[in-house]
Amino acid sequence: MEKGAPFGLPRLCVLCAALLVELCPCGGHGGNWMWLGIASFSVPEKLGCANLPLNGLQKDLCKKKPYLLPSIHKGARLGIQECQRQFRHERWNCLLLPDISSLVLSPSSFPVAPSSSVFGYELSSGTKETAFIYAVSAAGLVHSVTHSCSAGNMTECSCDTNLQNGGSPSEGWQWGGCSDDIQYGMWLSRKFLDGPVRNITGKDENGLIAMNLHNNEAGRLAVAKLMTVDCRCHGVSGSCALKTCWKTMSTFDKIGSFLKDKYENSIQISDRLKKKLRRKEKSQRKIPIHKEDLLYIHRSPNYCVEDRKLGVPGTQGRECNRTSEGPDGCNLLCCGRGYNTHVVRHVERCDCKFVWCCYVRCRKCESMTDVHTCK
Repeated sequence: MEKGAPFGLPRLCVLCAALLVELCPCGGHGGNWMWLGIASFSVPEKLGCANLPLNGLQKDLCKKKPYLLPSIHKGARLGIQECQRQFRHERWNCLLLPDISSLVLSPSSFPVAPSSSVFGYELSSGTKETAFIYAVSAAGLVHSVTHSCSAGNMTECSCDTNLQNGGSPSEGWQWGGCSDDIQYGMWLSRKFLDGPVRNITGKDENGLIAMNLHNNEAGRLAVAKLMTVDCRCHGVSGSCALKTCWKTMSTFDKIGSFLKDKYENSIQISDRLKKKLRRKEKSQRKIPIHKEDLLYIHRSPNYCVEDRKLGVPGTQGRECNRTSEGPDGCNLLCCGRGYNTHVVRHVERCDCKFVWCCYVRCRKCESMTDVHTCK
C-alpha cells in the first residue's frame, strides 16, 4: 500500500476478508480462486487460508500446505495476465469486472453489487472464452508451482531426479543441471482445481462441469507438451566435446499462444452427457476429441454491443488501428460502426545532456498523434 493511504494494512485485510466472503461464497464457481491473481502481493498470505475465496477442498489443501499460497497466487496472476495479453486486440479482451478490480486499486470504494468471480459472466457461460480462461488458469498454476520447485522454494519437490543421470555419452551429451519437475505441478493443479470427480453423466447442468474439467487438463497438457531441452557445452576452448542437458518449461507467453490457437479451433460439444463428451454436430461425432482440444457448449454472445445483463461492455470507445487488417483494426474491432479520430498532444523530455556539474538539461519536445476510437 502506498504511503499515506487511508487504510492501514491490518484494517485493509479485515475489510478484504469480509468483502470476499460476501462477494465470493465458498463452494460456488470454481473460478473464485482467480481473485488471488489481482490481489496485491502479501495480501492473500496476510488474510490466511480461512478468509480467502476458496471452496472447502481448496481451503483444506491451503491449510495443510500454506507454503503453496505464494505459488497459487502467482499462478492465478499468470493466467489472468496472459489472457489479457492474448486478447488485448480482440472484441472480447478478457476484461475483469471493474468492481472487483477496484477492490485492490481503491480499498476505500468497495463495490456494492456482488459478483461471483473476477471474470463475471464468461466464467459460467460455457463459451469458447470460458474454455480459454479455465485452460490458461490451470496452466498458470502448473507453471508457477513447477518454477517454485525448481527454485528450491518448497520442500516437497525440487528438480526432476529421474533426469539426473543418463543420456548418451556416445553422442556427446548427458542429463544434468536442474530439469523442471512438472509432475508435481500437474498433480497440485489437479488436486487444487479439479477435486474428486464423481459420476457426472446424464444431467444437463453437469455438461459445464465436464467441459471445465476437460479444459483444465488441456491447459496442463499444454505446459507438458511445450517442454524444451536446454544444453550447455563443455570442452577445451569451447569445443563442445560434451553437452549437459536439462528439461525446462517454455515461457508462459508461448504456452498462452498455444492455447490461443486451441481457442481458435475449439470444438462445440453437446450439453447432455452420456458415457463421454460428444461433439454437438451429429455428423461429426465420429471425429475423436483429443485431450489437448478446448471444448465449449454455448456460442459466444455478441461482444460488439453492450449487454449489461451479461456484463458485456461492447467495443464502443475502444482504441483501434486504422491501418490494420487484423482483429485490432478499426473495421473489425468497431464491428462496422465506424470510428472517431482525435488528435492527442504528447509532451516529453528530449535531447537530454549531462551538464558538469551535476545535472541533466533537457528540451521539451511536442508531438501530435492521431488516435482512433470505435463509435
